[in-house]
Amino acid sequence: MERIQRALLSVSEKSGLLALAQTLASAGIELISTGGTARALRESGLKVTDLSSFTGVPEMLDGRVKTLHPKVHGGLLYVRGNAAHEAAIQQHGIQAIDLVVVNLYPFEETIARAGVSLTEAIENIDIGGPSMLRSAAKNHENVTVVVDPVDYAAVADQVARTGKTTLELRRRLAAKVFARTAAYDAAIAHYLGKVFTPETLTGMPPTLTIHAPLAQPLRYGENPHQTAALYGQFNQYFNQLHGKELSYNNILDLTAAAKLIEEFAADAPTLAILKHTNPCGVGQGASLREAWDNAFATDRQAPFGSIIAVNRELDADVAQAIAEIFSEVIVAPAFSAEALEVLRKKKNLRLLQLLRPRMTPGPWEIRSVGADSFLLQEWDAKGATPEHWKVVTQRVPTEAETKTMSFGWRIVKHVKSNAIVFAASNRTLGIGAGQMSRVDSTRIAVWKAGEAGLSLKESVVCSDAFFPFPDGLIAAAEAGATAVIQPGGSVKDAEVIAAADRRGLAMVFTGVRHFRH
Repeated sequence: MERIQRALLSVSEKSGLLALAQTLASAGIELISTGGTARALRESGLKVTDLSSFTGVPEMLDGRVKTLHPKVHGGLLYVRGNAAHEAAIQQHGIQAIDLVVVNLYPFEETIARAGVSLTEAIENIDIGGPSMLRSAAKNHENVTVVVDPVDYAAVADQVARTGKTTLELRRRLAAKVFARTAAYDAAIAHYLGKVFTPETLTGMPPTLTIHAPLAQPLRYGENPHQTAALYGQFNQYFNQLHGKELSYNNILDLTAAAKLIEEFAADAPTLAILKHTNPCGVGQGASLREAWDNAFATDRQAPFGSIIAVNRELDADVAQAIAEIFSEVIVAPAFSAEALEVLRKKKNLRLLQLLRPRMTPGPWEIRSVGADSFLLQEWDAKGATPEHWKVVTQRVPTEAETKTMSFGWRIVKHVKSNAIVFAASNRTLGIGAGQMSRVDSTRIAVWKAGEAGLSLKESVVCSDAFFPFPDGLIAAAEAGATAVIQPGGSVKDAEVIAAADRRGLAMVFTGVRHFRH
């Protein structure tokens, strides 16, 4: 590449641009610009050529047409040294443009604002910007293209030293351009798809477009032989305050923990302990320390290497208790200074501040089911409060049982199916997860409670889906449960209800299933 002679600068976000432009001007590079960008550069004392002077055609149609011109795209696309291309630009009076700095109209920011109109959204669809970026990126052998202000410093450094850029840098920047324009187009397609596609069709987007920038590479995936990376806006929700880098499994576990603890955002102090995305103990109390004692009592073995989440600032008292065992990650909306002092003594323990709820950014969750196939569904954010429950047994649950049902029902939806949770009013007592039959999950939950030395007498049993046969309910009753909460809906509901009535159980149907695969 020869020395850069001419640069075109046209940006919506102007942060950092002046320093780059000053470096370019100092290197003797002619600056071409448009509208507000040209004005800002001139006000800073830089000499700027208006794009309309460069092309010989004024901006028109309220600025919609200004860069869509052969002198722009010819100057970007022609291959230097190609005899036919050189002859063509000479014939048509086209001059080379060697550097392009463009960022796009703020479409994503515009549609994120409450109450934005369709007209305003469409006006923020950039046409000329992506066109220039793609032309320059295609011809990266000859042209340097910059779409992200974070790259201004690298370009300025090379230009200041040599008057040009390296092929390695130009290739990296070109790849970044195509990623950015792909994301931009995906955002437009997603927005217009929602606006223009009648909800009566399916309620789902007609095309699934997925774009997420690399957030961080990971050491490996679920196992050391699998490569992995994290993509998207993870850091908008979590801020790591301490500890070694997160692993693939850490991220799966801590996001599951954050979703569970969000169920109790407005409750008394609540603490959840998770392992392999399953809760192994959840407790509440007058303090987080009491909540910890209640949660930890459910299972004193599984929390080794666990993820812990709390629903309020983590204080020094509970930090001291947690520090007595090995944990992988702690998630909290805040940490007191004293708690940080205690926990930072553990070099590898990751401390993550939950910046905002995980359930609010959007209605969808996505899973891959092959190299090019995806499942899309709404978040399971549906709750079921007592006013929506249906009592189906002769005995109505007591006030205490109803309170315990509400507590346990919010937990069982976060346990892998088939899921069973035995609960007291402020703690889990036994949890059975991921078994092939519901009665097996019930037996495991009973066994786990026995191992922990916890009585299931007068407990409530919570089931994420219906009991298909009376056997699971009978096992729960024999263990000491006095009340049951489940969705209902089995063809054998009548048999299950009859079994509950024979044993004096109170049972409610929620009508809401919470399978978790």
